[in-house]
Amino acid sequence: MWPFYVGLCLLSMAGLSFEIALTRVFSLAQWYHFAFMAVSVALLGFGASGSVLSLFPPPRDPIRLRRYAARAAVLFSCGVLVSLFTINFLPFDSYRIAWEKVQVLYMALYFLSLALPFLFNGLLAGGLLTALPARTGPLYAANLLGSALGCLLAVSALPLLGGAGTILLSAAMGTLAATLIAWSAGSGSRQPVTYLLALTTIALTVLVIRAPAFLHVRLSPYKDLSYALQYPDAMVLSRRWNAFSRVDVVKSRSIRSAPGLSLRSPADFPPQHGLYTDGNLRSAITDPAAPGLDAFLGYLPTALPYRLRPGASALILEPGGGLDVLLALRGGAGAVVAVESNPLAVRAVDDFGGGVYQDARVRVVVEDGRAYVRRHTARYDLVHLSLNGGQRPVVSGAYSLAENYLYTVEAYDDYLAHLNEGGLLVVSRWLQLPPSESLRAWALAVTALERAGVPHPERRLIAIRSWATSVILVKNGEFTAEEIATTKAFCAARDFDLVYYPGIRAEEANRHSVVPDAAYYRAFRDLLFASDRAAFYRAYPYDVHPPTDNRPFFFHFFKWSQTPQIVQALGKTWQPFGGSGYFVLVALLALALVASAGLILLPLALRRREKRAEGERERQRRRAWAFAYFTLLGLGYLFVEIPLMQRFILFLGHPVYAFATVLFSLLLFSGVGSLLARRFRPVIALALLCGAILIYPLLLPLTFRALLGWPLALRLVAAAVGLAPLGLLMGIPFPTGIAALEARAPDLISWAWAINGCASVLASILAAMLALSWGFWSVLLLAAVAYAGGLVAIIPLGRR
Repeated sequence: MWPFYVGLCLLSMAGLSFEIALTRVFSLAQWYHFAFMAVSVALLGFGASGSVLSLFPPPRDPIRLRRYAARAAVLFSCGVLVSLFTINFLPFDSYRIAWEKVQVLYMALYFLSLALPFLFNGLLAGGLLTALPARTGPLYAANLLGSALGCLLAVSALPLLGGAGTILLSAAMGTLAATLIAWSAGSGSRQPVTYLLALTTIALTVLVIRAPAFLHVRLSPYKDLSYALQYPDAMVLSRRWNAFSRVDVVKSRSIRSAPGLSLRSPADFPPQHGLYTDGNLRSAITDPAAPGLDAFLGYLPTALPYRLRPGASALILEPGGGLDVLLALRGGAGAVVAVESNPLAVRAVDDFGGGVYQDARVRVVVEDGRAYVRRHTARYDLVHLSLNGGQRPVVSGAYSLAENYLYTVEAYDDYLAHLNEGGLLVVSRWLQLPPSESLRAWALAVTALERAGVPHPERRLIAIRSWATSVILVKNGEFTAEEIATTKAFCAARDFDLVYYPGIRAEEANRHSVVPDAAYYRAFRDLLFASDRAAFYRAYPYDVHPPTDNRPFFFHFFKWSQTPQIVQALGKTWQPFGGSGYFVLVALLALALVASAGLILLPLALRRREKRAEGERERQRRRAWAFAYFTLLGLGYLFVEIPLMQRFILFLGHPVYAFATVLFSLLLFSGVGSLLARRFRPVIALALLCGAILIYPLLLPLTFRALLGWPLALRLVAAAVGLAPLGLLMGIPFPTGIAALEARAPDLISWAWAINGCASVLASILAAMLALSWGFWSVLLLAAVAYAGGLVAIIPLGRR
């Protein structure tokens, strides 16, 4: 049996590694929405495999079963290669989908080809479970162990091999699995096949090490980097991958980045290099030796806090290309702590930033900014949230699905707690009409002051704007008349507009970059002084509620009241999907429901003419309970996994650590649980699981606070140990259900595999939609409800 266990483990490892690499490649070749779709497509491929197995069961003869498994592994590798070619060469353009109907066909081909590897991966895993139901526990354990190792493989391979290299590595592992299985089938005529598979594995491994240019991932033509490379003198100075990004540094005289720079600036732009993350301009790396640099920096709106606090100690979060660090140094800061989550950005500034990070006053920390603030107690005169990324219209919804823990109510609480007396929190955001980003940042500031028990928040706030950006200052104390006078003089000299200061008059606002109805002044003032804040939020065109750690979607502004406007704009705007990232989820859910219904009902429809057995009524009853049980398991597993990945970000200090640790731990210990499944009574195991899910939201915050000061290595171990009981219990229900079907309805096993896969597709989409609306803890609560439903369903399912 070992070839099946090893082959399944290897192919599961390759499958999850490919899935993770695909999300990274999609972030380059398309957009964030499509990276999300990659997960759904993968799960749908597994669901489709169950339907295929229901109609075409795998052979049960050991030799024929090994040939079947080897073919599935080979087809997986072929599917991976087809997917890579599809991403690079199929002319799918999401921006043209609203008016160019052929793009709908291209999109269908795009995602069908991407589902192929997961279909064949599922045919191997589901086929072995169907053919060898007595071995469900060990087989399911091999599947989960391989998936857990695949997570670690992807995180390790992406920095070394990049996206295309990691995808090719997944293909090579598929042929390696096929080679081992074919070799174990015996000698004779099969030996040439084994040798051919071995040579194919070697060839793919060579491609991994040195992939030809035509296999490199093509960048979306709408990305900032694509535009930059069209400049005649553009040159890529550096290109590096890590587990969560690709960072490019581009040299060109045409690169200009100075968010909100005054139009009255007397200085020329200094030489700059563009810093691009996943093809999007994050910020610029500025030459610190450029002539006239002080004048240039002094006309940025973010220079104001250094006029108010000369010689300040500054904490700068996510400085990107280092412009804000340079501004702090030239503004007279006495000490600067720069906390950057992406080590590749730090490396780029070290290589091309002219030594700005080598200044004796600067200390650079590579860590998630929010986690750093949580783990340290030092106080500063300034806490500055850098403005990263280019200006994008809020209607695009391009980042609706992206969580951001720097901009939550709890984050602002932390920032204010780290200010010295009289210190300033500095927040800069892009402007849009109606006000959205800037107004939500303002709502966060107001809410944080009120939560801190400040009696007069209006006396601690200042907001200004240029033609493109806003700057919000939140003081640990009340602003003085002298500070207000300095602010007014600073703005007057640069044609910046006053949005709010304590005592502002309406005629002082909206004087330079004039907008209709003094929109920023009125919105900021109305929110601050609203007697019914909830009514203000309900009436506002966009959702500008302050995000929380439980619902950390700063860029999600969608309201259902916008639906008619979005539908009306279909085909009339350059924005993909009618201009709303949230509608991607709605469309995905609809497609997933249709596809899942088809995959689940198709096997039943094609077999409806089979002769009815004497116990057909009992069979229908068991089929209904099997449908309920495996649907609830598919929903429950993802409803646990997704919220926990998010909640561990702050504890572990980076999304990639949280993703890898939670996924690895749950899969690994679920594998252990599947091996132990026969030792547990199903009802007791599910009851314990429901209780554990309900307890975790209570225990995790206490545990995080107690262990946050530990070194990262110990926190990683603590996270894995803490997740072990939950993962172990989550691994028991599936093999328990398969065992019940083996004894009473073995022909439903492959159908149950399809149901579980399709339910997982729906769960991945529903979890995102529910988290956007009600937060992650609500999703975890629904996981407990799902497993409680499974507890009810397993009783009649297991009854003889």
